[in-house]
Amino acid sequence: MRSSALLLPAAAALAAAAAFAAPATKAVAVLQPTQGNKVEGKVTFTAAEKGLKINVHVTGLTPGKHGFHIHEFGDCSAPDGASAGGHFNPTGDPHAAPTDEKRHAGDLGNLEANKDGVADLEYVDHKAALDGASSVLGHGVIVHANPDDLKTQPTGNAGGRVACGVVGAAKAD
Repeated sequence: MRSSALLLPAAAALAAAAAFAAPATKAVAVLQPTQGNKVEGKVTFTAAEKGLKINVHVTGLTPGKHGFHIHEFGDCSAPDGASAGGHFNPTGDPHAAPTDEKRHAGDLGNLEANKDGVADLEYVDHKAALDGASSVLGHGVIVHANPDDLKTQPTGNAGGRVACGVVGAAKAD
C-alpha cells in the first residue's frame, strides 16, 4: 500500500507536466514499402503561420500520380498497410481535394512521380495540424498505387497502399 501511495503523486506530477508541455512544431513520417513494393521516403510536417507545411520526398514509385493521405491509425503492421485504417477525418466531411473547404483532414491529394519514380512536393495545408482535433501526430501516412480522383467517397479510388509511415513528433530545427 505504501508504494502505491507514492505512485499517485508522481503520476499526478507527470500529468501536470504533460499538460504544460509546448505543442509540437515539427513531425516526421518515414515511409516504408508495403509487401511487394519498393516505395520509400520521408514526409516532414512543420507548423506554419497559416497551416501545416508539408515536405515530401518519395522514391520507388511508378511514373505518374499517386494518392497521398493521412490515415486514422499510426499502425503499419499489416503487410498491405490496411492496419492504418481509413482516411483521417475528424470532422466527418466528404472526401475531396486538398484545396476544397469541406474535406477530410487527411486528404492531401496526389504526389506526382517523375520518369525515375521520384516524387517531391512542398506546400502548406490549411486543414491538417500538429495540435487539436486535426493533429496528424500518431496517425499513418499512406502513398497509394493509383491517382486519387478527388471525388469518389470515401477513398478517392486511389488503389492499394504502396508505402506506410507513422507521424511522430520530431525535434524542431
